[in-house]
Amino acid sequence: MSEAVLAEVSDGVAVITINRPQARNAVNGEVARGIAAAIEEFDPRADVRVLVLTGAGGTFSAGMDLKGFLAGDAPIAAGRGFGGIAERPPAKPVIAAVEGYALAGGFELVLACDLIVASEEARFGLPEVRRGLVAGAGGLLRLPARIPYHLAMEIALTGEHFPAARLAAAGLVNKLVPAGQALTGAMELAGQVALGAPLALAASKRVIVESADWPSGEAFARQSEIISPVFGSKDAMEGAIAFAEKRAPAWRGE
Repeated sequence: MSEAVLAEVSDGVAVITINRPQARNAVNGEVARGIAAAIEEFDPRADVRVLVLTGAGGTFSAGMDLKGFLAGDAPIAAGRGFGGIAERPPAKPVIAAVEGYALAGGFELVLACDLIVASEEARFGLPEVRRGLVAGAGGLLRLPARIPYHLAMEIALTGEHFPAARLAAAGLVNKLVPAGQALTGAMELAGQVALGAPLALAASKRVIVESADWPSGEAFARQSEIISPVFGSKDAMEGAIAFAEKRAPAWRGE
């Protein structure tokens, strides 16, 4: 990790923070590699069940660092793409905690997450078309699968900024919170997610992500390939025993 990306773990939740507030957390190569390194560290760890991605200084991210782009600094990490997450997100659930602006590549980082907690004052947008660019880090691929077609087109083609409340109404934002409370809200949601068993969480995420293009006749068979190992895991046994003994389960990720 570098100074451009901070990371810490508490109670099963790993918080990854883009730490370039002086540049509105614009994503450069250092940020991309830092996020990728954090994912590589936390994804396999048994003591981490969910990740939270946020930005320092009251802004999530203004997107790609255009000055760096002009200087040849690619904001990508090998194998994971833009921002170290856009093309290959972690296997574990990840929550975006959004304050201020999440624009262009910043919005695409949000869309690479599984859950979104946003400040009521947060604003989202894909302004690439106004800069002669295209939102190529997943925005055009993920957005129309999550909100109505015409709203996705409006966001992509106008380049305007959209308030969090409008996107929450469209079903994109899980939780709206007062300004300054996005990380707190995300940690509360992460705490709920972290109650689940690690293998079960990863398998559930994988089925939802991958099943979108499964042929209906193959869906249950493909699902079975993913979830069968979970039913035979030690955690599955622990979950049943803990329920019978009326206690909280002690997950091991095995």
